[in-house]
Amino acid sequence: MVREAVQSDLDAILELYLFLHEDSIPEKDGHLRDTWTQIIQDPNHHLIVNEVDGKIISSCVCVIIPNLTRNVRPYAFIENVVTHEAHRGKGHAGACLEFARQIAERKNCYKMMLLTGSKEAETLRFYEKAGYNSSDKTAFIQWLGMDR
Repeated sequence: MVREAVQSDLDAILELYLFLHEDSIPEKDGHLRDTWTQIIQDPNHHLIVNEVDGKIISSCVCVIIPNLTRNVRPYAFIENVVTHEAHRGKGHAGACLEFARQIAERKNCYKMMLLTGSKEAETLRFYEKAGYNSSDKTAFIQWLGMDR
């Protein structure tokens, strides 16, 4: 079942992120709780999860960004696309991306964008199959506050 995350999903999402690029679960302190509350309460921040047999096995984030161009239409940014290792290749992340697309369409977005750090052909084909292309724009990233 694909849905938006709720307050009680935090622990499951943090565990799932171990299959993304995290190597540990962050300390459950006030900063984490405040950040989680901010995410859950932000009407432009959609943390989408796919649940199978009561367990969150895939997720993505869709942030709607207000915009003054393109006839004052917002755009959507997709981030943190992840599926539990044991459930990959079964369409779970694709279902999350489709749910995000539906949100973006309801919000009248004129485009959706995502970045991936993966160079794996299989991952790139997955995003192309989901409707994204890598030819329209060039992405640049500047990392802040970390050794990269």
